[in-house]
Amino acid sequence: MKILIIEDDNQTRDYVSAGLKEAGHTVDIARDGYEGLLLAKEASYDLLIVDRMLPHLDGLTLVKTLRSTSDNVPVLFLTTMSGIDDRVEGLNAGGDDYLVKPFAFSELSARVNALLRRPRETVELKVLQVSGLEIDLLKRTVRRSGQLIDLQPTEFRLLEYLVRYAGQVVTRTMLLENVWDFHFDPKTNIVETHISRLRSKLNNGGKPDLIQTVRGAGYMIHEVA
Repeated sequence: MKILIIEDDNQTRDYVSAGLKEAGHTVDIARDGYEGLLLAKEASYDLLIVDRMLPHLDGLTLVKTLRSTSDNVPVLFLTTMSGIDDRVEGLNAGGDDYLVKPFAFSELSARVNALLRRPRETVELKVLQVSGLEIDLLKRTVRRSGQLIDLQPTEFRLLEYLVRYAGQVVTRTMLLENVWDFHFDPKTNIVETHISRLRSKLNNGGKPDLIQTVRGAGYMIHEVA
């Protein structure tokens, strides 16, 4: 099975990785939350092992982000946070199991095997909705307050990606990678130009702006009154 370990502590990461490889699994590693999120979205994994306290992007936010896109990959949280409320918070965020450090590898291995035995449900969204905006993913149509909005294919992908991460900041790099499939900076204003065009179409008729620019960070779809 293919497993991604997202852990910033070198000793823990190497210990878990070595044990899982000995058990016959294929293992990838990420050293911070942002790297882990990118890997989890780009590749297909059978299980994620996620530390809660991670640099750049904490484990809870990472898992919530994946779940918001209907990614149902099993998640095992590793953490020093052992309180009942901490466990509940981790499970409510989308975790499937919760293991407190320090732990015996035999217990981790048993929990990993149990999660890998679970059948994975496929949940596919057909319609995305936020603040009066409706995106039909099957018909590839967009409506705002019931009014049909004509979008070009790239504009549709851009809007879909922003709406899937509604309420969260989406960086320019994330958009380049996931909308245009660029894994480098093209040194153009392609993102800014498409955001401007998309805003113009969505806000036609004086409607409130759905796309918020977060200075120095990126863009975010937010609820409007």
